[in-house]
Amino acid sequence: MYKIGIDLGGTKTEVILLDENLRALERKRIPTPQNDYEEIINNISSLVLEVSENISDFSIGICTPGAISKQTGLIKNSNTQCLIGNSLKQDLEKKLGKKISIENDANCFTMAEAKMGAAMDYGLVFGVIMGTGVGGGIVINGNLHSGRTNIAGEWGHHILHRNGNSCYCGKAGCVETYISGPSLEKQWKKQTGKSMSLPEILSNIDNKIGQKWKDEFLENFGYGLANVIDILDPDAIVLGGGLSNIDFLYTEGKKSVYDKVFSDLVDTPILKNKLGDSAGVYGAALLT
Repeated sequence: MYKIGIDLGGTKTEVILLDENLRALERKRIPTPQNDYEEIINNISSLVLEVSENISDFSIGICTPGAISKQTGLIKNSNTQCLIGNSLKQDLEKKLGKKISIENDANCFTMAEAKMGAAMDYGLVFGVIMGTGVGGGIVINGNLHSGRTNIAGEWGHHILHRNGNSCYCGKAGCVETYISGPSLEKQWKKQTGKSMSLPEILSNIDNKIGQKWKDEFLENFGYGLANVIDILDPDAIVLGGGLSNIDFLYTEGKKSVYDKVFSDLVDTPILKNKLGDSAGVYGAALLT
């Protein structure tokens, strides 16, 4: 059976067609319509029809921002806001006349890295997304663990500091409000009075203020992932998202995590992803 994967991103929608040996046969990218749910449905349908033109037996998996509520079947917690409150799975199945599988971007990232990327041959894999937001996914022996209510892996909304930074989720002190890209930029402006992008900040931390910013980042990163290790004790952690390109997370960051884990032995590999921004579309195809 062929596998079709769709990565529905905020700015681009990508499709991939894999053969039975997981070799990519076709791949296309088009812009994602902004704030137009019906056009998103039409775009995805057109992409599937294009790549499946010469095949009959295929499965479809979709990677989407947000999650599907097990109670209502509707999209929730999505930064592509026109998806929220809509039954993306049902509407696409009706349009395509075919069953589909659908998961959020962190789950698809973890699935791809566990089966084809940096965490191949590890049993319990925790996948981390650190970028505009902070998310995670769990794959156990090749199978996605979504949890009772589809929120397994959401370490970005663990409380890191009681009565801390306000979060869009309505709580305060969430991990995401300390180690996401926008949160780190906000903290830099608070300390220096200057608005800078994260790449610019990382090029300007060779000073006393920069070291303070970096130390706080490492401390929060360490506690955030140490909590995950204490609960899951995974065989490997894979970092993804824009912040996964920060080299010191694999050295000083790993040490900060290890120092905070409740164990006399800590050797959990903290790995950089291998599939980059292709993980979502591969992971979507691997859902089926």
